[in-house]
Amino acid sequence: MSAVLSLSFGQADIVSALSACSVEELDALDFGVIGIDAEGLVRTYNAFESKFAGLAPHRVLGHPLFTVVAPCMNNYLVAQRFEDAAADGSVLDSTIDYVLTLRMRPVKVNLRLLSCPGAGLRYVLVRRPS
Repeated sequence: MSAVLSLSFGQADIVSALSACSVEELDALDFGVIGIDAEGLVRTYNAFESKFAGLAPHRVLGHPLFTVVAPCMNNYLVAQRFEDAAADGSVLDSTIDYVLTLRMRPVKVNLRLLSCPGAGLRYVLVRRPS
């Protein structure tokens, strides 16, 4: 089994592991991975998230996550936490229960919000109930 297949949603220090993954390795994960840059543009969007959200990567990559791709996350629970962490240079690693509502019927998920000062990307991980 490859190291990437052993990555889990709740794994400690997952940001560095995600940053080292190829597109193919990210696509093999069993949870959604959305990587955004400092401007909030989507730079990583794995196959799991694409399948369950119903959005092809070409429609998502390069677009602002919180205003174009997933405006349902543009609130104090998600987007504001990334802004606050960036403003004070702190680490963000928070898991929240959430309901996704855009382009789909409401779906309960767990979101893991990840941001580390100096890291190239910030991440929203999405775990859907089985």
